[in-house]
Amino acid sequence: MDLTEKADSTMEIKKSLFQDAPDINPVKLKKNMNIVDLIDVMGQLPFEARNLHHGAKLFQHMIHAGDTIWLGIAGAGIAGGMGGMVISLIEAGFVDVICSTGAQVYHDLHFAFGLPVKSINPRMNDDLLRKHGDTRIYDIGIREKETLEAQDELIQQFVKDRYKQLSGAHLSSWEFIQQLGLWTAENAKSPEKSFVAAAAQKGVPVFWDSLSNHSIAMNLTLTDRLGYPVVLSAQKDIFDSAAIVFSSPQTGFVELGGGGPKNFIQQTSPTIHQILGIEFNGADRGLQIGTAIEREGSLSGCTFGEGVTWGKYKNDSIEKLVQIWGEYSIVFPLLTAYVLETCPRRGLKNVAGQMPNLIQKLAQAK
Repeated sequence: MDLTEKADSTMEIKKSLFQDAPDINPVKLKKNMNIVDLIDVMGQLPFEARNLHHGAKLFQHMIHAGDTIWLGIAGAGIAGGMGGMVISLIEAGFVDVICSTGAQVYHDLHFAFGLPVKSINPRMNDDLLRKHGDTRIYDIGIREKETLEAQDELIQQFVKDRYKQLSGAHLSSWEFIQQLGLWTAENAKSPEKSFVAAAAQKGVPVFWDSLSNHSIAMNLTLTDRLGYPVVLSAQKDIFDSAAIVFSSPQTGFVELGGGGPKNFIQQTSPTIHQILGIEFNGADRGLQIGTAIEREGSLSGCTFGEGVTWGKYKNDSIEKLVQIWGEYSIVFPLLTAYVLETCPRRGLKNVAGQMPNLIQKLAQAK
């Protein structure tokens, strides 16, 4: 026996760390597969297919566990017609609170009031579009006069009609949007097409991530000057949103894209423990869908692991925090269809109706 053979014979053979992991086998697709079958198959595949399956299971668990579920909406999905999926989740009791950009609240109302929004080819001459009074969000075509200016007039009319409810106190964005949703339900041609109207009717608060970075706030500059001043409070937004998380036995965040909505949702826990000095350990579960990366700062609100270090989440668990790298117009319909198929409807939490008590609970906490 030479020295090499002797070394090999004495070398300890260690157990594979993969030994108990599931085997990978080629999976065939069959005719007439439903959405549950497809996503279960994706769980046996690599890369983002497996992450999507984990995300579907996590969303399902949030619902079954009774989490207070927040939905963050960045990007332009609502303008592109994805508001119907949000309505489906609201009606099923699977979304309890929303944070959206103000732009998406504004564009959501186009559908309720029958204002033109078109599916277009994004490779068009933008100079020519401008000359024809057309504008666009990538492949979403919007008329400047018939859609945007008509929507502006509706926002201004809303402020005038509901000024009694909007004046006299500093408002959080959810209070303003609740009134806007109820007014839309009463006045729009097709209110059933508006997630803002659905949220207001079902007691789902809708926050803006910014009080000024959108067309509704632009319209408020005019109504202020016309004698209908409305005062919105960012501080009230922060406190009210923190009160919801503080009073919820369990919280789950579902974030479409990053941007302001993601950060607004995730800052609720640091507001409680870092700013208000009240012991609090963060949200229980998080699911994010987006294409941003962490290296150059565009993954707004940081990775889930980083978020744990800020106290945004309780712990860095791969079962409780799922990041799906993908464009959410592809991923979100799959997740929505999956939970609608596999989860029974939940009773509505009516968070908006409970807000006075939730705010008082946080205000009295020490």
